[in-house]
Amino acid sequence: MTRERRLRYQVAVSLDGFIAGPNGEYDWIVMDPSIDFAALYKEFDTVVMGRKTYEVMTAQGGTGAMPGLDVIVFSRTRAPEGHTGVRIVGDDPSEVVAALKRKPGRDIWLFGGGTLFRSLLDAGLVDTVEVAVMPVLLGQGIPLMPPGASTSLVLADHKVLPNSGIVVLAYALPARREADVRIGFINAETPPPVDT
Repeated sequence: MTRERRLRYQVAVSLDGFIAGPNGEYDWIVMDPSIDFAALYKEFDTVVMGRKTYEVMTAQGGTGAMPGLDVIVFSRTRAPEGHTGVRIVGDDPSEVVAALKRKPGRDIWLFGGGTLFRSLLDAGLVDTVEVAVMPVLLGQGIPLMPPGASTSLVLADHKVLPNSGIVVLAYALPARREADVRIGFINAETPPPVDT
């Protein structure tokens, strides 16, 4: 029997809990050569994101498309046509994601933003919360998640990247303990910490 696809909220976050600066900036995200982005992308075949996240990506000169991935943008205000490499969907995200999870395939990447995460979490559709905590304090910005009901998580895996100070954490929702997510996109041979 095939397992249901997992919806994984995977995002970079500042140490003080923001996923973007006040205007959607993400230039504060620290890069670390031990992160294997090709391996990360291979874990997914579908990406879902909210309109604001999509608009930030396109404002930076991109199209929002991610090669090899089916990108779905939830928006009730954008026209569905005229977007290269993405599908604009005006339907209820909970219904669309529930249907996606029942189809065969790899995991689904909940790319952002916080409002979409909150709605899908409240609908019981999120399986894991995976954050790369950056050694940065932004002071203000877009929070990891808007206010709402509290949710307990179970630590599934963690990695510390000593050169950059990034801490990668993977949590499962208690009802989804079988999610068993492991952080597999970090190169095993992490260089030793740099002396300062």
